[in-house]
Amino acid sequence: QVQLVESGGGSVQAGGSLRLSCAASGFTYSGRCMAWFRQAPGKEREGVAAIDTYGGTSYADSVKGRFTISKDNAKNTLDLQMNSLKSADTAMYYCAADLSIGWGPCIDPQGRELANFDYWGHGTQVTVSS
Repeated sequence: QVQLVESGGGSVQAGGSLRLSCAASGFTYSGRCMAWFRQAPGKEREGVAAIDTYGGTSYADSVKGRFTISKDNAKNTLDLQMNSLKSADTAMYYCAADLSIGWGPCIDPQGRELANFDYWGHGTQVTVSS
């Protein structure tokens, strides 16, 4: 049974940093994509950062240069280092996975999904105050 459990959210002032972590279980292979998404109240869900089966990364333009996604295959964890946080980054952050076999793009620069993310965590809240 695939499970994704996020942790590391919290409240921080603008300009600060947070590190999110996603503990994955129920699968031992890389899968096509793993990614972080976010959704703010009243807004659509958007992709933030993703990592593909070969370790290639992609980011939404809104976070490029500030956020870094990384994956530890031995521990089966997916992290998101968030620096220079802005109030606009306030949202619920979700870990997601497309466990199909093969390579393909994960998210586009506008944060749209380009893969079939069938597995989702319950989310962790990030609040940035200005």
